[in-house]
Amino acid sequence: MPHANEPNPLLSIEHPIAFDQIGAEHVRPAVEVLLEDARRSLNALQSDPTDPTYDNTLAALERATERLGRAMGVVAHLESVMTSPPLREAYNAVQPEVSAFYSSIPLSAPLFARLQALAESPEAQGLSPTRARFLDKTLEEFEREGASLAPEQKKRLEAINVELSKLTTRFSQNVLDSTNAFELLVGDEARLAGLPERAIDAARQSAMDKGQQGFRFTLQEPSLIPLLTYLDDASLRERVHCAYYSRGTAGERDNRPLVAQILALRAERASLLGYDNFVDLVVSDRMAGDSGRVRDFLGDLERRTRSCFEDEAVALKLFRDELEGAGAPELSPWDVGYYAEKERRARFDFDEEALRPYFPLESVLTGLFELVHRLYGIVVEPTDAMPTWHPSVRAYRIADADGAVLGFFYADFFPREEKRGGAWMNALITGEPSEQAGCGYTPHVGLICANVTPPLEGASVRPALLGHREVETLFHEFGHLLHHLLSRVEVRSLAGTQVAWDFVELPSQIMENWCWERDSLDLFARHYESGEAIPDELFERMTRARTYRGGSAMMRQLGLGTVDLLLHSDFEPGSHGDVIAYSRGVLERFAPTPLPGDHAMIASFSHLFGHPVGYAGGYYSYKWAEVLDADAFSRFKSEGLFSPTVGGEFREMILARGDSRDPMELFRDFMGREPEIAPLLMRSGISG
Repeated sequence: MPHANEPNPLLSIEHPIAFDQIGAEHVRPAVEVLLEDARRSLNALQSDPTDPTYDNTLAALERATERLGRAMGVVAHLESVMTSPPLREAYNAVQPEVSAFYSSIPLSAPLFARLQALAESPEAQGLSPTRARFLDKTLEEFEREGASLAPEQKKRLEAINVELSKLTTRFSQNVLDSTNAFELLVGDEARLAGLPERAIDAARQSAMDKGQQGFRFTLQEPSLIPLLTYLDDASLRERVHCAYYSRGTAGERDNRPLVAQILALRAERASLLGYDNFVDLVVSDRMAGDSGRVRDFLGDLERRTRSCFEDEAVALKLFRDELEGAGAPELSPWDVGYYAEKERRARFDFDEEALRPYFPLESVLTGLFELVHRLYGIVVEPTDAMPTWHPSVRAYRIADADGAVLGFFYADFFPREEKRGGAWMNALITGEPSEQAGCGYTPHVGLICANVTPPLEGASVRPALLGHREVETLFHEFGHLLHHLLSRVEVRSLAGTQVAWDFVELPSQIMENWCWERDSLDLFARHYESGEAIPDELFERMTRARTYRGGSAMMRQLGLGTVDLLLHSDFEPGSHGDVIAYSRGVLERFAPTPLPGDHAMIASFSHLFGHPVGYAGGYYSYKWAEVLDADAFSRFKSEGLFSPTVGGEFREMILARGDSRDPMELFRDFMGREPEIAPLLMRSGISG
């Protein structure tokens, strides 16, 4: 427990955040205080005898939970990047009560009545468009969260929300623990034939770091992907593939019963709130609108893609037959990446590993920051004035061309055992209008996390050399970050990335496009030893190979979107049986090979089950937003890759606007028309 006279750093999350002072022992004491303060503020708001105004009602509602929200955001973040038994215990202890508190807000009859009274008041007619939208969306959210339910129904809804919070937290922690529990130790280097030298060196270093001999592989992506792509030994590929796709299925870390419970609770929640299924509930305030439109969208893309996908599967099998003879075995899931890479090298004379020396992390970051400077007129600079949660974490300041500070961010690039996998962006502090601030807003604070290939130390020193996909990942997450840091919305709850989830991926995915253009690659793609740009012939081979197996890549994402849709709309345990087997059957329709009987991908699908909502019912959003980003990028292609005019309009019309207006209106403002699907199909190499 912290000493009584020592300040608790979680009680006031301001910039710079005291990450070097926050410990597990601060969590429960701080949350208890902040919860009590939030309850007191809400009680005062609900019992306010004066007529409702924007300031004493909506603005007061925002303020009531701000400190608690910031603190819980920091704690949840630390639990995901620096987890430890004490921190996990403290987080798990406070989360149910916090979840129950937030769930209770829209269920408050006095508060809902006050909001309705405000909406009917003369003041509401004079609100600015953004504040009026906030009022409308708040009332809609209250309805969607149970404000009109009977008392017994509200009680049940609160219990569901708390239980979902507990189950999804446990799910996420089980995935992390399952990932860390696996290691493959290979003693004979001869068994590593086919692996790139840098992957062998990294495996050797990983073993040394653990005090072991030989070569150590894990389920972290920088270790996993090279093994599945290049390793000649099929038995080792099979072992690692099966381990990866069966995470969260063993012992105390078994997520399979959690998946069934989460789905049942989500279905019950949707039914309580008057929706046919959970997808309809989730997308009711998104661009798609309802599950029928999601189904049509995914089905249309599947129809356009299937022929190309099936042709690719046949071609890959024929390619294996060419290599090994007509009696070559059928492809297994752990063979697809391996033979696909061989086929790509044969057809296009292109090996993605040949690009890696041209993507040292430092150069990639320099080029990324130069790109956004040209597009949006902003300056990104490192700062040492911000404490971090780990020595490898970096801190940056972002300013406008006139020097006005827009915000700050942290970057955590490399994998650690105490850090969850994948890549993500989080908002820590959302700035608000301020006459004192140089840019008119107090600074935003955010972060990006990834798990890219780390530098190699020890006997073979080498900088962090990224694969092209890892470069795309960093650009993607930085796009999310810009959406937060460049936001200029007067209402905090509508600022930055607080938009419909089938729109939120537009600012991130559009950034990936610059990773494929010669002029933008020349900003940062420099050989780590010679400093030379990517040779023309290598760039041409890379470009020709871009759409290789584009149908397969499209179908993979459509499979994930479809299994999400069906689990949250059609699945009935009584009719369909085991949820893992049902999901495997759905995914197999979109897979180039049959899936093994122990394939249990959804038991580690944190996008769907690691959060009470997350991407559940909305995984289609990635493809939906890809239509938007491919179309929007066509303006840059036609009017100038670094055009400050187009960049300025994208900043002003998309990045700065948050959810202050309907997302389709924002898109039309930028493009001058409705979105078109043709640019995505063309980019993917699908004639559709």
